[in-house]
Formats: sequence, C-alpha cells, structure tokens
Amino acid sequence: MDGELRGKGLTRKGVFAQVIACLYICKQSLAYKMRRDVFQAIADPTRRGILVSLTHAPQNINALADQFDMTRQAVSLHIKILQECGVISVSRDGRQRYCTLEAGELVQVADWLAPFREMWESRFNQLDTVLHELKSKSKDQYDE
Repeated sequence: MDGELRGKGLTRKGVFAQVIACLYICKQSLAYKMRRDVFQAIADPTRRGILVSLTHAPQNINALADQFDMTRQAVSLHIKILQECGVISVSRDGRQRYCTLEAGELVQVADWLAPFREMWESRFNQLDTVLHELKSKSKDQYDE
C-alpha cells in the first residue's frame, strides 16, 4: 500500500490528515443540519434555571455552576446545549467564559404560547363576569 501511495505522491500521514479533515467537515455539516431548537433549551429544569439566572446579567460558568447541585461539567453540558439552541452566547475574557442571554430566540416560545394565553384570558374574563353577577345578586338579596 505504501508503494501505491508513494507512486501517487502521497504519504500515510497526508492521507490520514485528509481523512480527518473530511470527517471534521462532515461532522460540522451534520451538526448544522441537526441544530437544536429553542424548545429543547427550555425542556430541562436546569436549563430553564440557567436562563432565569442570565436575565439579570451575564455570568461566568463557575458562578452559574455554584447555583446548581451538580458538577461544573454537567452545567457546562447544559451551557453547550443552550448555546446550540441559540438562546445564549458564550464569550471569553481571559480564562473566564461568560454566558449572555440571547432572548430573541425565546420569541418562538411566546408565539407558540399565544393561543393558550388567549384561551386562558378568555376563561378568566368569563369567570370575572360570573363572579360579578353572583356578587351583584348577593348584594341585591342583602339590600332587600
């Protein structure tokens, strides 16, 4: 096999590097196609907690990890998923990695919840009407 490679001007090391580069490109392409969505971000209670923590200010990963009863590695995995979902960004400042909330992606959740919100508001309005009617009836009976 070495003779065949040399005859084509290739070495094992060069072919191996090309295979690795190809695998890397394929992996990146697949990761892009399988991008996570915002609903995966909010599917886990820890990730929801991280998002709530980031509403106040950007935080480094160690500060976030201190807020949860799990290892730093487990929190880092949740951070990675949140970043893949596009709901946070991670930036470096020296040796520290800071997480910042990117709330724009969460609009998808608000849009999805809108019909349910409207339904509940309608039901609460109906309940208000019934309660006012009952209150006015009991007031009328008390006045008589």
